[in-house]
Amino acid sequence: MQDTQHSPWRFTTAPMMDWSDRHCRYLFRLLAPNARLYTEMVTTGPLIFGGEEQHRRHLQFSAEEHPVALQLGGSDRDDLARATKIGVDWGYDEINLNCGCPSERVQRGAFGACLMAEPSLVADCVKAMVDVAPSHIPITVKHRIGLDYDERYSFVRDFVGTVADAGCKVFIVHARNAVLKGLSPKENREVPPLRYDVVSHLVRDFPALTFVLNGGLTSAAQCVDLLDESTSTPPILRPHGVMLGRAAYHDSCCLTQVEQALFGTPVRTREAIIEKIIEYTAREIAATKHRSHPVRVRDVARHTLGLFAGQVGGKAFRRMLSDPLLLAENDPELFRRALPYQSQYDDHRQPFLDAMAG
Repeated sequence: MQDTQHSPWRFTTAPMMDWSDRHCRYLFRLLAPNARLYTEMVTTGPLIFGGEEQHRRHLQFSAEEHPVALQLGGSDRDDLARATKIGVDWGYDEINLNCGCPSERVQRGAFGACLMAEPSLVADCVKAMVDVAPSHIPITVKHRIGLDYDERYSFVRDFVGTVADAGCKVFIVHARNAVLKGLSPKENREVPPLRYDVVSHLVRDFPALTFVLNGGLTSAAQCVDLLDESTSTPPILRPHGVMLGRAAYHDSCCLTQVEQALFGTPVRTREAIIEKIIEYTAREIAATKHRSHPVRVRDVARHTLGLFAGQVGGKAFRRMLSDPLLLAENDPELFRRALPYQSQYDDHRQPFLDAMAG
Protein backbone atom coordinates (compact mmCIF):
# COMPACT_ATOMS: atom_id res chain seq x y z
CA MET A 1 0.00 0.00 0.00
CA GLN A 2 1.28 3.47 -0.88
CA ASP A 3 2.26 6.10 1.71
CA THR A 4 -0.58 8.53 1.08
CA GLN A 5 0.62 10.95 3.77
CA HIS A 6 3.58 11.96 1.60
CA SER A 7 2.09 11.65 -1.88
CA PRO A 8 2.98 14.59 -4.17
CA TRP A 9 -0.69 14.50 -5.20
CA ARG A 10 -2.17 14.60 -1.68
CA PHE A 11 -3.64 18.06 -2.31
CA THR A 12 -4.12 19.48 -5.80
CA THR A 13 -6.06 22.28 -7.47
CA ALA A 14 -8.06 21.59 -10.60
CA PRO A 15 -7.42 22.75 -14.16
CA MET A 16 -10.25 25.21 -14.82
CA MET A 17 -10.82 26.80 -18.22
CA ASP A 18 -10.68 30.61 -18.13
CA TRP A 19 -9.85 30.53 -14.43
CA SER A 20 -6.64 28.72 -13.48
CA ASP A 21 -4.28 30.95 -15.42
CA ARG A 22 -0.87 31.89 -14.01
CA HIS A 23 -2.21 34.82 -11.98
CA CYS A 24 -4.79 32.57 -10.35
CA ARG A 25 -2.14 29.95 -9.65
CA TYR A 26 0.13 32.52 -8.01
CA LEU A 27 -2.69 33.39 -5.60
CA PHE A 28 -3.37 29.69 -5.01
CA ARG A 29 0.30 29.22 -4.12
CA LEU A 30 0.12 32.01 -1.54
CA LEU A 31 -2.92 30.35 0.01
CA ALA A 32 -1.72 26.74 -0.23
CA PRO A 33 2.09 26.34 -0.25
CA ASN A 34 1.89 22.53 -0.49
CA ALA A 35 -0.77 22.15 -3.18
CA ARG A 36 0.06 20.82 -6.64
CA LEU A 37 -1.26 23.34 -9.17
CA TYR A 38 -2.68 22.67 -12.64
CA THR A 39 -2.94 24.96 -15.64
CA GLU A 40 -6.00 25.48 -17.74
CA MET A 41 -6.22 22.95 -20.54
CA VAL A 42 -3.93 23.98 -23.40
CA THR A 43 -4.59 22.37 -26.78
CA THR A 44 -1.65 21.11 -28.78
CA GLY A 45 -2.21 23.44 -31.76
CA PRO A 46 -0.99 26.73 -30.24
CA LEU A 47 2.09 25.00 -28.85
CA ILE A 48 3.06 23.23 -32.06
CA PHE A 49 2.22 25.95 -34.55
CA GLY A 50 2.48 29.06 -32.39
CA GLY A 51 5.55 31.21 -32.04
CA GLU A 52 7.27 32.65 -29.00
CA GLU A 53 4.37 34.96 -28.14
CA GLN A 54 1.87 32.09 -28.21
CA HIS A 55 4.13 29.93 -26.08
CA ARG A 56 4.58 32.70 -23.55
CA ARG A 57 0.85 33.36 -23.45
CA HIS A 58 -0.03 29.72 -22.75
CA LEU A 59 2.99 28.43 -20.86
CA GLN A 60 4.59 31.19 -18.82
CA PHE A 61 4.47 30.75 -15.07
CA SER A 62 6.20 32.08 -11.96
CA ALA A 63 8.91 30.14 -10.17
CA GLU A 64 6.78 30.32 -7.03
CA GLU A 65 4.16 28.10 -8.66
CA HIS A 66 6.20 24.89 -8.46
CA PRO A 67 5.08 22.14 -8.37
CA VAL A 68 2.89 22.97 -11.36
CA ALA A 69 1.40 20.68 -14.01
CA LEU A 70 0.55 21.47 -17.62
CA GLN A 71 -2.73 19.98 -18.82
CA LEU A 72 -2.84 19.20 -22.55
CA GLY A 73 -5.84 18.66 -24.79
CA GLY A 74 -5.44 16.58 -27.92
CA SER A 75 -5.76 13.13 -29.44
CA ASP A 76 -2.91 12.88 -31.95
CA ARG A 77 0.00 10.99 -30.45
CA ASP A 78 2.66 12.87 -32.42
CA ASP A 79 1.18 16.27 -31.60
CA LEU A 80 0.91 15.35 -27.92
CA ALA A 81 4.51 14.15 -27.90
CA ARG A 82 5.70 17.45 -29.39
CA ALA A 83 3.57 19.48 -26.99
CA THR A 84 4.86 17.41 -24.07
CA LYS A 85 8.45 18.14 -25.06
CA ILE A 86 7.66 21.85 -25.24
CA GLY A 87 6.03 21.75 -21.80
CA VAL A 88 9.01 19.92 -20.34
CA ASP A 89 11.38 22.48 -21.85
CA TRP A 90 9.37 25.24 -20.18
CA GLY A 91 9.95 23.61 -16.81
CA TYR A 92 6.64 22.01 -15.90
CA ASP A 93 6.74 19.33 -13.20
CA GLU A 94 4.06 17.13 -14.77
CA ILE A 95 2.19 16.81 -18.05
CA ASN A 96 -1.49 15.82 -17.75
CA LEU A 97 -3.75 14.57 -20.55
CA ASN A 98 -7.37 15.73 -20.45
CA CYS A 99 -9.77 12.80 -20.84
CA GLY A 100 -12.55 14.34 -18.78
CA CYS A 101 -13.87 17.52 -20.39
CA PRO A 102 -17.35 16.90 -21.89
CA SER A 103 -17.90 20.20 -23.71
CA GLU A 104 -19.17 20.08 -27.29
CA ARG A 105 -16.29 22.27 -28.46
CA VAL A 106 -13.78 19.82 -27.05
CA GLN A 107 -15.69 16.87 -28.50
CA ARG A 108 -15.54 18.49 -31.94
CA GLY A 109 -11.77 18.38 -31.55
CA ALA A 110 -12.03 14.65 -30.74
CA PHE A 111 -10.45 14.92 -27.32
CA GLY A 112 -11.49 15.31 -23.69
CA ALA A 113 -14.01 12.89 -22.17
CA CYS A 114 -14.89 11.27 -25.49
CA LEU A 115 -11.39 9.76 -25.52
CA MET A 116 -12.50 7.36 -22.78
CA ALA A 117 -14.36 5.44 -25.50
CA GLU A 118 -10.97 4.72 -27.11
CA PRO A 119 -8.63 3.50 -24.38
CA SER A 120 -6.15 2.08 -26.89
CA LEU A 121 -5.82 5.50 -28.52
CA VAL A 122 -5.28 7.12 -25.12
CA ALA A 123 -2.66 4.49 -24.35
CA ASP A 124 -0.86 5.26 -27.63
CA CYS A 125 -0.90 8.96 -26.79
CA VAL A 126 0.37 8.38 -23.26
CA LYS A 127 3.14 6.10 -24.53
CA ALA A 128 4.27 8.80 -26.97
CA MET A 129 4.25 11.39 -24.18
CA VAL A 130 6.14 9.13 -21.77
CA ASP A 131 8.78 8.43 -24.42
CA VAL A 132 9.74 12.12 -24.77
CA ALA A 133 9.53 13.09 -21.09
CA PRO A 134 12.40 12.64 -18.62
CA SER A 135 11.75 9.89 -16.08
CA HIS A 136 11.22 12.43 -13.28
CA ILE A 137 8.38 14.19 -15.16
CA PRO A 138 5.21 12.09 -14.75
CA ILE A 139 2.64 11.79 -17.51
CA THR A 140 -0.80 11.69 -15.86
CA VAL A 141 -4.41 11.42 -17.01
CA LYS A 142 -7.54 13.18 -15.74
CA HIS A 143 -10.75 11.34 -16.59
CA ARG A 144 -14.34 10.53 -15.63
CA ILE A 145 -15.70 7.20 -14.34
CA GLY A 146 -17.95 6.53 -17.32
CA LEU A 147 -19.64 7.93 -20.42
CA ASP A 148 -23.28 8.91 -20.75
CA TYR A 149 -25.38 6.55 -18.60
CA ASP A 150 -23.10 3.53 -18.66
CA GLU A 151 -22.30 2.90 -14.98
CA ARG A 152 -20.45 -0.39 -15.36
CA TYR A 153 -17.33 -0.41 -13.19
CA SER A 154 -15.61 -2.58 -15.79
CA PHE A 155 -15.63 0.38 -18.21
CA VAL A 156 -13.39 2.62 -16.11
CA ARG A 157 -11.41 -0.33 -14.74
CA ASP A 158 -10.45 -1.46 -18.23
CA PHE A 159 -9.69 2.12 -19.28
CA VAL A 160 -7.30 2.59 -16.37
CA GLY A 161 -5.68 -0.80 -16.93
CA THR A 162 -5.04 -0.14 -20.61
CA VAL A 163 -3.64 3.35 -20.04
CA ALA A 164 -1.52 2.24 -17.08
CA ASP A 165 0.16 -0.37 -19.28
CA ALA A 166 1.34 2.51 -21.49
CA GLY A 167 3.20 4.14 -18.61
CA CYS A 168 0.67 6.32 -16.78
CA LYS A 169 0.97 5.83 -13.02
CA VAL A 170 -1.23 8.69 -11.76
CA PHE A 171 -4.95 9.02 -12.50
CA ILE A 172 -7.05 12.01 -11.46
CA VAL A 173 -10.62 10.76 -11.31
CA HIS A 174 -13.62 13.06 -11.55
CA ALA A 175 -16.03 10.69 -9.83
CA ARG A 176 -18.99 11.30 -12.16
CA ASN A 177 -19.94 10.08 -15.59
CA ALA A 178 -19.58 12.48 -18.50
CA VAL A 179 -22.81 12.86 -20.46
CA LEU A 180 -21.66 13.79 -23.95
CA LYS A 181 -25.03 14.89 -25.34
CA GLY A 182 -27.74 16.93 -23.67
CA LEU A 183 -25.84 18.41 -20.73
CA SER A 184 -23.73 21.56 -20.60
CA PRO A 185 -20.27 21.49 -18.97
CA LYS A 186 -21.80 23.09 -15.87
CA GLU A 187 -24.56 20.48 -15.75
CA ASN A 188 -21.95 17.76 -16.22
CA ARG A 189 -20.35 18.95 -12.98
CA GLU A 190 -23.65 18.69 -11.10
CA VAL A 191 -26.21 16.32 -12.65
CA PRO A 192 -24.41 12.95 -12.98
CA PRO A 193 -24.27 11.43 -9.49
CA LEU A 194 -21.02 11.31 -7.57
CA ARG A 195 -19.72 7.79 -7.02
CA TYR A 196 -16.71 7.93 -4.75
CA ASP A 197 -16.90 4.18 -4.23
CA VAL A 198 -15.67 3.69 -7.80
CA VAL A 199 -12.41 5.42 -6.87
CA SER A 200 -12.05 3.12 -3.85
CA HIS A 201 -12.48 0.13 -6.15
CA LEU A 202 -9.75 1.46 -8.46
CA VAL A 203 -7.42 1.89 -5.48
CA ARG A 204 -8.16 -1.71 -4.52
CA ASP A 205 -7.65 -3.14 -8.00
CA PHE A 206 -4.52 -1.14 -8.92
CA PRO A 207 -2.40 -0.92 -5.74
CA ALA A 208 0.69 0.25 -7.63
CA LEU A 209 -1.07 3.31 -9.09
CA THR A 210 -1.91 6.70 -7.59
CA PHE A 211 -5.51 7.92 -7.64
CA VAL A 212 -6.61 11.49 -6.93
CA LEU A 213 -10.31 12.10 -6.29
CA ASN A 214 -12.01 15.09 -7.91
CA GLY A 215 -15.65 16.17 -7.96
CA GLY A 216 -18.07 17.59 -5.40
CA LEU A 217 -15.42 18.64 -2.88
CA THR A 218 -16.47 21.83 -1.08
CA SER A 219 -14.89 21.82 2.39
CA ALA A 220 -11.74 20.99 4.31
CA ALA A 221 -13.63 18.53 6.51
CA GLN A 222 -14.79 16.63 3.45
CA CYS A 223 -11.27 16.44 2.01
CA VAL A 224 -9.74 15.30 5.30
CA ASP A 225 -12.46 12.69 5.79
CA LEU A 226 -11.89 11.25 2.32
CA LEU A 227 -8.17 10.83 3.01
CA ASP A 228 -8.45 9.56 6.59
CA GLU A 229 -8.59 5.77 6.64
CA SER A 230 -9.50 5.76 10.34
CA THR A 231 -12.87 7.46 9.82
CA SER A 232 -14.75 4.49 8.38
CA THR A 233 -15.84 1.18 9.88
CA PRO A 234 -15.06 -1.18 8.32
CA PRO A 235 -12.10 0.67 6.76
CA ILE A 236 -12.26 1.35 3.03
CA LEU A 237 -9.48 2.10 0.61
CA ARG A 238 -8.97 5.84 0.31
CA PRO A 239 -7.73 7.90 -2.62
CA HIS A 240 -4.13 9.05 -2.44
CA GLY A 241 -5.09 12.68 -2.89
CA VAL A 242 -7.89 15.15 -3.50
CA MET A 243 -8.37 17.81 -6.17
CA LEU A 244 -10.25 20.97 -5.29
CA GLY A 245 -11.79 23.09 -8.05
CA ARG A 246 -14.39 25.80 -8.05
CA ALA A 247 -14.86 25.78 -4.28
CA ALA A 248 -11.25 26.94 -3.94
CA TYR A 249 -11.71 29.63 -6.56
CA HIS A 250 -14.88 31.15 -5.15
CA ASP A 251 -13.87 30.91 -1.49
CA SER A 252 -10.18 31.35 -0.72
CA CYS A 253 -10.77 30.25 2.87
CA CYS A 254 -11.63 26.77 1.64
CA LEU A 255 -8.24 26.41 -0.02
CA THR A 256 -6.43 27.67 3.07
CA GLN A 257 -8.42 25.43 5.38
CA VAL A 258 -7.53 22.29 3.42
CA GLU A 259 -3.86 23.31 3.37
CA GLN A 260 -3.86 23.88 7.12
CA ALA A 261 -5.78 20.70 7.90
CA LEU A 262 -3.56 18.43 5.80
CA PHE A 263 -0.15 20.02 6.38
CA GLY A 264 -0.47 22.21 9.48
CA THR A 265 0.74 25.20 7.48
CA PRO A 266 0.64 28.54 9.35
CA VAL A 267 -2.15 30.67 7.95
CA ARG A 268 -1.30 33.98 6.30
CA THR A 269 -3.31 37.09 7.03
CA ARG A 270 -5.37 38.70 4.31
CA GLU A 271 -3.21 41.80 4.62
CA ALA A 272 -0.05 39.76 3.97
CA ILE A 273 -1.63 38.12 0.94
CA ILE A 274 -2.74 41.47 -0.47
CA GLU A 275 0.80 42.84 -0.04
CA LYS A 276 2.19 39.90 -2.01
CA ILE A 277 -0.44 40.43 -4.71
CA ILE A 278 0.50 44.11 -4.99
CA GLU A 279 4.18 43.22 -5.40
CA TYR A 280 3.37 40.53 -7.94
CA THR A 281 1.05 42.73 -10.00
CA ALA A 282 3.53 45.60 -10.11
CA ARG A 283 6.26 43.21 -11.21
CA GLU A 284 4.10 41.69 -13.95
CA ILE A 285 2.98 45.08 -15.28
CA ALA A 286 6.59 46.25 -15.52
CA ALA A 287 7.80 43.02 -17.14
CA THR A 288 5.10 42.91 -19.82
CA LYS A 289 4.50 46.57 -20.66
CA HIS A 290 6.16 46.29 -24.09
CA ARG A 291 4.44 43.06 -25.08
CA SER A 292 1.41 42.72 -27.31
CA HIS A 293 -0.64 41.43 -24.35
CA PRO A 294 0.62 43.34 -21.29
CA VAL A 295 -0.63 42.36 -17.85
CA ARG A 296 -3.29 44.65 -16.41
CA VAL A 297 -4.52 44.97 -12.84
CA ARG A 298 -7.86 43.51 -13.92
CA ASP A 299 -6.09 40.30 -15.01
CA VAL A 300 -5.04 39.67 -11.42
CA ALA A 301 -7.94 41.32 -9.58
CA ARG A 302 -10.58 38.99 -10.99
CA HIS A 303 -8.99 36.07 -9.16
CA THR A 304 -8.92 37.80 -5.76
CA LEU A 305 -12.67 38.32 -5.38
CA GLY A 306 -12.99 35.23 -3.18
CA LEU A 307 -10.59 36.52 -0.53
CA PHE A 308 -13.48 37.83 1.56
CA ALA A 309 -16.13 35.30 0.56
CA GLY A 310 -18.68 34.78 3.30
CA GLN A 311 -17.51 37.80 5.27
CA VAL A 312 -19.61 40.84 6.08
CA GLY A 313 -18.37 43.60 3.78
CA GLY A 314 -17.04 41.18 1.21
CA LYS A 315 -19.48 42.50 -1.36
CA ALA A 316 -18.02 46.01 -1.06
CA PHE A 317 -14.50 44.61 -1.47
CA ARG A 318 -15.52 42.74 -4.62
CA ARG A 319 -17.36 45.76 -5.99
CA MET A 320 -14.28 47.96 -5.72
CA LEU A 321 -12.04 45.41 -7.42
CA SER A 322 -14.59 45.00 -10.21
CA ASP A 323 -15.15 48.70 -10.89
CA PRO A 324 -14.20 49.39 -14.55
CA LEU A 325 -13.13 52.97 -13.83
CA LEU A 326 -10.86 51.98 -10.96
CA LEU A 327 -9.41 49.06 -12.89
CA ALA A 328 -8.71 51.34 -15.86
CA GLU A 329 -6.20 53.23 -13.70
CA ASN A 330 -4.07 50.07 -13.78
CA ASP A 331 -2.62 50.85 -10.34
CA PRO A 332 -1.67 47.85 -8.15
CA GLU A 333 -2.37 50.01 -5.11
CA LEU A 334 -6.06 49.41 -5.84
CA PHE A 335 -5.75 46.19 -3.84
CA ARG A 336 -4.62 48.12 -0.77
CA ARG A 337 -7.24 50.80 -1.29
CA ALA A 338 -9.92 48.12 -1.33
CA LEU A 339 -8.98 46.87 2.14
CA PRO A 340 -10.52 49.76 4.12
CA TYR A 341 -13.87 48.98 2.50
CA GLN A 342 -13.71 45.59 4.16
CA SER A 343 -11.90 46.45 7.41
CA GLN A 344 -14.84 48.33 8.88
CA TYR A 345 -16.58 44.96 9.07
CA ASP A 346 -13.78 42.47 9.64
CA ASP A 347 -10.13 42.77 10.69
CA HIS A 348 -8.18 41.91 7.56
CA ARG A 349 -5.08 41.42 9.70
CA GLN A 350 -6.55 38.23 11.15
CA PRO A 351 -5.68 34.84 9.63
CA PHE A 352 -8.23 33.25 7.34
CA LEU A 353 -9.18 30.55 9.80
CA ASP A 354 -9.81 33.06 12.59
CA ALA A 355 -12.11 34.98 10.29
CA MET A 356 -13.89 31.79 9.30
CA ALA A 357 -14.37 30.80 12.93
CA GLY A 358 -16.14 34.09 13.49
